[in-house]
Amino acid sequence: MPVDSDSAIAWHRAQLKKLRETLKNIETARFTVGVSTQASRTGKTQKAIAELEQKIRQSQHIIAAYERQTRRPLATDRRSLASVSWSSWNAQAAHSRGSNSR
Repeated sequence: MPVDSDSAIAWHRAQLKKLRETLKNIETARFTVGVSTQASRTGKTQKAIAELEQKIRQSQHIIAAYERQTRRPLATDRRSLASVSWSSWNAQAAHSRGSNSR
């Protein structure tokens, strides 16, 4: 997992991990134990799953928007490089990162 300088993005990444684990546990328990015949319990489970999926989508959307703004392109063809806004990319920071890896 990448290290984030933005604490809000780091929080969303942690939440995403927790929410996915919770969703996995609910769905696993639902199929291991079997779907209850009680309509209210099934409705609560469905509602909980829907809420978790919504929260996961929100966090994914926020993280994706952040990554689109901060990551430099991985492709080096002319078309990919021409479509990137380089004003947000700091060449000074990239140079210092490269010298630290030596």
